[in-house]
Amino acid sequence: MNLPEINTSLFKRLRFILVETSRPGNIGGVARAMKTMGFSDLVLVNPRFPDALTDAEAVAFASGAQDILSGARIVGSIAEALEGCNYAAAVSARLREFSPPVTAPRAIAAQLAASEDLHAAVIFGNERFGLPNEIVEQCNVLINIPANPEYSSLNLSQAAQVVAYECRVAALGDGQLASPVGFHGDAASLAQVDGMYAHLEQALVAIDFLDADNPKKLMPRLKRLFSRTGLETEEVNILRGIARHILAVAKKGP
Repeated sequence: MNLPEINTSLFKRLRFILVETSRPGNIGGVARAMKTMGFSDLVLVNPRFPDALTDAEAVAFASGAQDILSGARIVGSIAEALEGCNYAAAVSARLREFSPPVTAPRAIAAQLAASEDLHAAVIFGNERFGLPNEIVEQCNVLINIPANPEYSSLNLSQAAQVVAYECRVAALGDGQLASPVGFHGDAASLAQVDGMYAHLEQALVAIDFLDADNPKKLMPRLKRLFSRTGLETEEVNILRGIARHILAVAKKGP
């Protein structure tokens, strides 16, 4: 019998829960923050206004992430919101005397990404009052974003963006793809680079910039300079083209 494949990706295992949110724009902002980082599981607990997921302000602030709003659920309790989860993390700027262990977004993101058996929820409270103690005390950890201690106030969607970003980075790990923006050439081989150095040295000797009998440290310094650049094949060809032109001009003479 073929069993269905279980998706263990953190992008499918992480839920964002908003408790008693007051502003529809913040719900839309959280939806946008989630989608930009690849997450989609959103649950609202007793939002403080009707039609929370279809409100015009929520849709406007979602800015293209309406699919996250459409797929979100509204429930009446934190217990309902946490159904299917086996790990909960409260997000709060306010530390409490009695609370679960305090951690930072980067640390919890690494833990969640590494533990495929964890189906986790990150829980955000009301914009003005935050999360009630009884919810925080039910959680496994309390996430505290290390902001400026003199002004640590983060908007709800900003806090969600920070957590979502750290979770994305942790989930992708070393598998992050290079940016497709801009030209990316093939790295030059050692043989190509060595040929360029030899060609460049000939050119510098030809214009008396380099004394072949007393070269000192010029070529080693140039090699050190170019070794920091990660030369590509086209770049090596350009430099050899310059050397070729220098040699041609020097051959003609004044």
